[in-house]
Amino acid sequence: MTKRPLHPRSLAAQAMGEIDPLTKGVVTPIHIATTYIRDEDNGYSSGFVYGRPDNETVREAETVLAMLEEAKAGALLFSSGMAAATAVFQALSPGDHVVASKVMYWALRSWLLTEATRWGLKIEFVETDDLTALKAAVKPGVTKLVWAETPSNPLWTITDIAAAAEIAHAAGAKLAVDSTCASPVHTRPLTLGADIVMHAATKVLNGHSDVVAGALCAREDDAFWNRVKTVRKMQGGILGPFEAYLLMRGMRTLHVRQERQTASAMTLAQKLSAHPLVARVLYPGLPQHPGHDIAARQMQNGFGYMLSIQVTGGEKAAIKAAAHVELYKRATSLGGVESLIEHRASIEGAGSPCPVDLLRLSTGIEDVEDLYNDLDQALKTGHA
Repeated sequence: MTKRPLHPRSLAAQAMGEIDPLTKGVVTPIHIATTYIRDEDNGYSSGFVYGRPDNETVREAETVLAMLEEAKAGALLFSSGMAAATAVFQALSPGDHVVASKVMYWALRSWLLTEATRWGLKIEFVETDDLTALKAAVKPGVTKLVWAETPSNPLWTITDIAAAAEIAHAAGAKLAVDSTCASPVHTRPLTLGADIVMHAATKVLNGHSDVVAGALCAREDDAFWNRVKTVRKMQGGILGPFEAYLLMRGMRTLHVRQERQTASAMTLAQKLSAHPLVARVLYPGLPQHPGHDIAARQMQNGFGYMLSIQVTGGEKAAIKAAAHVELYKRATSLGGVESLIEHRASIEGAGSPCPVDLLRLSTGIEDVEDLYNDLDQALKTGHA
């Protein structure tokens, strides 16, 4: 009997339907062994040799993520989002030219400005949502990687992934997309032409603020992807089995969490757009957002769970408002079930492209009216 194809949300909810062969449990056990028995002929017929490069629990979580991202070459889990992102750059060769989004995760931008140059990489930052600027920056035969973050954190600019892929590939370069703030529920960059997609899996993939993890997924099992695998293997950047188990648990509820978070983010964006103490709302779901049309084309099931607001009264009013929230939590990170608020410019420091009047909002699963009322009273207090 031929099985009917299942929706990704069904496969994720059941972790691909895996059943523990020993107990028949619907949740598979955590595999924590660090070493494995050799066969009598000195081989490893089980496929496992040592815990640093490989682990069964990690494999299971990678299988779910690869399915969600439609990654034909599979997925790799890392000990953090930074470990995943930097592995891509470390797979390049000294002297390689890289074009990267000017607005991006601040820690990775800092690493590219400091550490990546010590690896001999030549980094050029550009507004990747500006295709003319992107095409001008990419050098045929010289540029080896284009790194685009979309939606970009914390301004939520939108890069046209399909167009960026055409530009990169025409120059002989790879396109890698940081899709942390979209999630595979909303955007699957590999289906749009990207070669690699990266996630800070700490965020919405896990969704419970209790795991630090990173992930890479690839469209083709080529030489560059195998180089990335080697970087993880030799540097020991694999995710631990307990963290992989928790990440798997998080991905099983990804779709239902994202439905709630995205709907609430849209409601907040619309209501805050009319708030007298909000100068501007940055959210790709709003028709007035510069990247709205592209986002509507390449994102499904809504426009994500992240938005930012620029507060009237400037930096002082923004910081004061963040100090007076009651339901929102003043904390770094995003994507969890609890809503977070943060004044990004003071976190990122000198050189940040973030406006000083901006507050970044990560929308959780709380009642949206409670979230709005909390922001309303905080904004009023910030201007008192």
